[in-house]
Amino acid sequence: MSLTRRDFAARSAITGAGVALAGSVGSLASAPNALASTDTENAGEGTAEQHGGGVGYGPLIADPKGILALPAGFTYKIITYSGRTKLESGEVTPSNHDGTAAFPGPRGTTLLVNNHELKGPRSKWTYPVPLTEGLVYDPAASGGCTVVEVRPDGRVAEWVGIAGTSTNCAGGSTPWGTWLTCEENSDKAGVNGMTKDHGYVFEVDPGDRRANRDPKPLKFFGRYDHEAVVIDPKRGHAYLTEDASGPNGLFYRWTPPKGFEHGPGRFRTLADDAGVLQAPRCYDSGGRYVDDLSRATKIGTVYGVDWVDVPDRDAKTVDVRKQFGAGEITRARKLEGMWWGDGGAYLVSSYAREESPVQHDGQVWFYDPRRRTLTLKVLLGVNPDPSKDGGFDGPDNITVSPYGGLVIAEDGEGIQHLFGATDSGRTYPIARNDLNIGTEEEPEYSEFAGVTFSPDGKTLYASIQTPGIMLAITGPWKRQRK
Repeated sequence: MSLTRRDFAARSAITGAGVALAGSVGSLASAPNALASTDTENAGEGTAEQHGGGVGYGPLIADPKGILALPAGFTYKIITYSGRTKLESGEVTPSNHDGTAAFPGPRGTTLLVNNHELKGPRSKWTYPVPLTEGLVYDPAASGGCTVVEVRPDGRVAEWVGIAGTSTNCAGGSTPWGTWLTCEENSDKAGVNGMTKDHGYVFEVDPGDRRANRDPKPLKFFGRYDHEAVVIDPKRGHAYLTEDASGPNGLFYRWTPPKGFEHGPGRFRTLADDAGVLQAPRCYDSGGRYVDDLSRATKIGTVYGVDWVDVPDRDAKTVDVRKQFGAGEITRARKLEGMWWGDGGAYLVSSYAREESPVQHDGQVWFYDPRRRTLTLKVLLGVNPDPSKDGGFDGPDNITVSPYGGLVIAEDGEGIQHLFGATDSGRTYPIARNDLNIGTEEEPEYSEFAGVTFSPDGKTLYASIQTPGIMLAITGPWKRQRK
């Protein structure tokens, strides 16, 4: 039985703007240019000390090697480096590292599945994902995933998990230990040299190479510019984000067919139209329809969610997000990373500009499947000067930290960070990208991506997307005060 708008409005009147419906709504954000309980016009007021004093690991120290600034006591190690490190086959590591997840491997190893966000024909890239026999979907496409094995003695091995896919951006791990890699590109066969349709999700098993042979697109998740996906381990639903505009993209829910049991390789048994794919229609505590998530300008805002069926999930003639008319669904600008934790899905809207009702420099929402609500946890006001250190903007990949709160990869303008966010509304820097890929006069810093902790929680893995460097960060991690 769904939670109706009338039910939501009635409960909100009793509990106070619906806050109790979502349990604790501690605002998981607020630093320079972040919002605590104010509106976007007041973003950026106050100092870092006022917002985040007493949390984090202290100031970042510039890296003499010009790669990664970290707090005192922390160190990093380069795990893979595009064009320099090599795969087991002898070919070099592909470029453009993106979404990543870590899995426990045999004999104390850690297995990381690393997306490579490479779009278009292979001739466009110096280091595309190698076309390993048996692991290729479309030989014209340049993207895919590699599997990186980190051994207890520090040695590293890397091999191809899937090749011939396009623009592998984010994705998500499954409760049964596999990786769902998402194509953030929906070119059809014949476009940009492609020989097959793209815009799908594929499953990669880091621990069973044979399971990855003959890649099969999981078409029941829909064909669109996929960003990330998570699986509800209790109910079996999949939640997916779409990074697209003109119009803005959507947040999706896929409900498996009745009687379906999840597990390794089980998705391959499903028909292309299996289950039900839906998009959200949100409403506020007064039961009023919300057209875009950027409308929320206060931390703790709670929206109820109805789910609307997608008419044609394979987008044969019309893009999925364009199949809905005005007033039918709720959109959001640049829906990016997701991570399952605390019984629900954390999802990111990276920023909002002219294609959104209200401008911001980043949101993190929490979807509670039991209450069918979206709660705004992080809201970053527009960063007035991204070239200066201290502010955060453009959140992208995200993970739930074993030390409390979230760790977020920044994909904004100017200086790029990894930053943490506590449960009570404080943010703090963890790392800064010091690798200038521009010039001294016009510096440029690539986004961070692929943020994920090792299974034992001792190592934070993250990547600098360009040129493509995977890093292992260790140090005196500690539980952050709320």
